[in-house]
Amino acid sequence: MNRFALLSLYRSLVRHKLYAALNIGGLAVGIAVFLILSLYVRFETGYEKWLPGHDKLYLAEEYWDMPGSPANGYSTSTMGGLIEQLREDFHGIIGTRVQIMDANVVRGDTATTEPFAYADANFLDIVHLPMVSGNARALQAPDNVLINETVAKRYFPGVNPVGQTMTLTVMGKTANYRVAGIFRDLPPDTELRFSILAKTPNPHPDKMWFHWGSSRVWTILRFDTPKDAARLQGQMRGFVDRRATKDQGPSTKSLSLKITPLADIHLQTTPARKMTVATLGIVGVLTLLIAIVNYVNLATARAGLRAREVAMRKVLGADRSALIRQFLGEAVLVAGLAALGGLILAELGLPLINAAGGLKLALDYAVVIPALVALALVVGVAAGLYPAVLLSRFPAAAVLASVRSPGGGRTGTRVREALVVFQFALAIAFMIGTVVLIAQTQHVRKTDVGFRRDGLVIVSSTSDSAVDKSQMTAFVARAAALPGVQSITTSDSTPGSSSGNSDGYAVPGKPEPGPSLQAIIVGKDFFPTFGLRLIAGRLPDDAHRADDARNFDDVSGTPTLNVVINRRAAQDLGFESPQAALGKTVGRSNPRMIIGVVENARFFSPRDPVNGTMYYYRSGYPYHPRTTLRVDGDPRVTINALRTLWRQIAPQVPFEAKTANQNMEDYYAADDRTTRLFGIGAGLAVLIGCVGLWGLASFNTQRRVKEIGIRKTLGASATDIVKLLVGQFLRPVLIANLVAWPLAYVAMRTWLAGFDDRVPLSPLYFVAATVLALTIAVLTVLGQSLKASRAAPAWALRHD
Repeated sequence: MNRFALLSLYRSLVRHKLYAALNIGGLAVGIAVFLILSLYVRFETGYEKWLPGHDKLYLAEEYWDMPGSPANGYSTSTMGGLIEQLREDFHGIIGTRVQIMDANVVRGDTATTEPFAYADANFLDIVHLPMVSGNARALQAPDNVLINETVAKRYFPGVNPVGQTMTLTVMGKTANYRVAGIFRDLPPDTELRFSILAKTPNPHPDKMWFHWGSSRVWTILRFDTPKDAARLQGQMRGFVDRRATKDQGPSTKSLSLKITPLADIHLQTTPARKMTVATLGIVGVLTLLIAIVNYVNLATARAGLRAREVAMRKVLGADRSALIRQFLGEAVLVAGLAALGGLILAELGLPLINAAGGLKLALDYAVVIPALVALALVVGVAAGLYPAVLLSRFPAAAVLASVRSPGGGRTGTRVREALVVFQFALAIAFMIGTVVLIAQTQHVRKTDVGFRRDGLVIVSSTSDSAVDKSQMTAFVARAAALPGVQSITTSDSTPGSSSGNSDGYAVPGKPEPGPSLQAIIVGKDFFPTFGLRLIAGRLPDDAHRADDARNFDDVSGTPTLNVVINRRAAQDLGFESPQAALGKTVGRSNPRMIIGVVENARFFSPRDPVNGTMYYYRSGYPYHPRTTLRVDGDPRVTINALRTLWRQIAPQVPFEAKTANQNMEDYYAADDRTTRLFGIGAGLAVLIGCVGLWGLASFNTQRRVKEIGIRKTLGASATDIVKLLVGQFLRPVLIANLVAWPLAYVAMRTWLAGFDDRVPLSPLYFVAATVLALTIAVLTVLGQSLKASRAAPAWALRHD
C-alpha cells in the first residue's frame, strides 16, 4: 500500500470517528472474547500434555456399568495390586502406580497438611517429572522423599533441603524421611496433585491392596504406539473375568477395565466439565463470528458511500486493480488495528475473568501473535473484497451522474438484512441461554436438599488416621459442651464428601446382585442433627442389639443387621411404598433388615441422581469418622472455638472445619463459573450486535435523507418517519427469533439434561429474551430515527 492510500485511510477514519470506533471496537471486543475463551478451552484440554512423552502414557481405569448406583461410571483409581496381576498375565507390560493422598508435616507440636503421594520405585522412569535436583533413583530407598519447590521454600528457607529430615504422618503412621531431591512445582493443568513424593511401602499395609473393587492407586501404563494400547484393551474382558470373580462374584459382569490416554482423564472424570468446555468454546467461536459478520456488514455498507471517490480516481487514471489493492489493503489494516485492540482488551480483561472464573489464564504471545495476524488477513480480505470488486467495476460516469446506487441496491440491502438476522439470531440464543443458566444455577442452590444444611459445621480432621480413639472421644465430649452447639454426631460421609462404599442387595425372589446402594455408617444423633425426616418405621438405637453394627464382626457379616434406607433405595429395591419396605430382609450373603425409611438427602452434586442409600448405625465411631455439629448463631464463632479445642487435644493433626454450605460449594462452583463466563460472552455478543445495528441504522438513515425529506414535504409526521425507520430494523430482529428459538431450545435442553434436578425449559425464558432483544433493537435505532425525523425538509432535499 502506497503513501497516498495510507493517507486516504487515515482521512476516512478521522472523518468518521464514531463509525471507525464502533466498527473497530466491535471486532476488537469479539477478538478479545475469543482469545479469552480460547485460553480457557486450551487450558482445560491441555491437562498432562506438559509431561514429556505424554502421548505414550495411559491410565488403567475401572468402569462400572451399574445405572442408578453411586459407583456407576469411570473410576480413575484401581486396586493397588493391579500392576502385578497385569505383569503376570501379559509379558512385557511397562507400568507404574501412584497413590495420591494427604500427609501431615509435623514440626514440634504442630502439623500442616500437604498433598502427598506414594509411588513405585520406577515412577520417575515412566512419568518424567521436571527435576531441580536429584534423579530417578531417589525413589529407590523407602525413607527418601522428593519435594517440590514450594515445599522446599516453606520448610527449609535459606538452606539446601537435600539431605535434610522431614517428619511426616502418612495413613496414621509417623516417621522421619530424608529429602533426596526437588522437583519443579507441577503446573495447574494436571490431575497429579502432590507436592511430596515417597516410595510405596512393600509389602503395603492396606489389607485391601489386592482386592478387586477397592480404589487405591492410579495404574499408569506406557505403550510405544496406540495400537499396542488397543491390543491390550481387547484382552481386558477375559483378564477381568479371570481375576475379579473371586472378589466380585456376580458383580464382575458389571466391571470392565478401560485403557485411556492420560491426557484425556481430566475431561472424563467430570462429564459436566466436558460440556462446560464445549459450551464456552462454542460461545467464543460464535462471538468472534458475530463480530466478523458485524465488521464485514458495516465495512461493506460504509464502503458504498465511497462510490464517488472511486469514480473520481478512475477519472484521474486509477485502474481497477489499483482500486482493489487499495480497498483490500485498507480493510486488512483496519482489521489489524482491531486485532491489536482485541489483544489489549484481552490483557486488560484477563484479571477480571480469572477472578470471575477462579482461573489462572495467561496469554502465550508465541501462539497468539501469529493467530491474530492470520485472523486480520482473513477478516480484512472478507471485509474488503466485496466493496473492492463491486465499486471498482462501476462506470465512473454513471456513478457521478447518480444513476447507480452506491449502496449495492436491493441485493446489498437484502444481504445486510440477512447478516443482521444471523447476528441477532445468535445474540438472542445467547440471551436465552444466559437466562436458563442463571435460573438453573439459582435453582440448585435454593432447592430442598432433604436435610437442614444451615447451621451445620463439619469437622473433617477427625477422619485423619493419626487421631486415636481417646482423642476422638475427648474432642466430641468437649465440643458438645461448647456454647451454641445443639447436637453432635459422626459419620463416614458428609455433604461434599463420601466414603465411596456401595454394595448390591438383592430382594428375595430376584436375581443377584440387585441394585447397588451407597453405604453410610452413622453414629448417635445422626438423623436429628442433619434434620433427616423419618417417613416410615423407626430410627436405630442402643436398645436393639441388631441395630448396632458394632455388635457384629463387620458390616458384611452373615447375621441379619438392622438398617435404615432412604426413599430412593426403597424404590430401587422394588417396594411399592416406604411402608412396604419395613421388616423386609434384602441381600443373601449380607442380609439386612429394613427398620426405617428416611427422606432422600442430596449430599453431592446436583448433576447426579440422589443415590439409593443404606444407613448403618454404629454406637462407637465409624471408620474414618467426620464430625458434624448443629449450632446456633454464627458458625464462624463455633469453628474458632473448635480450632482452639483441637489444638489442645490433637495438635499433631491440622484442624479443618467448614459449614455444610462451604463443603458443598465445589459442586456449584463449576456451573457458577460457566454461567459467569457464558453471561460475559453473551453480553458482549449482544453489544457487538447492537453496535452493528446502530451503524447500519446510521448508514441507512444517511442514504434515505432525501426520501425522508420528500415524505415530510408530502405530509408525513415525525412519528410516521420514526415508525418507518424503526420498523425496518425490527423486521430482521423478529425473523432472527425464528432461528434463535429452536437453536436455543436444543442447546439448553442438552445442557439441562446433565442435571438430575433441573428447572423446566419454560417458554417465558424465550419470550423474555425476545422482548429484551426487541427493546435493545428499538433503543439502538431510535436515536438515529428521531434525528432523521426532526430534520427540516428543505435541508434534507439539499443534502448529499
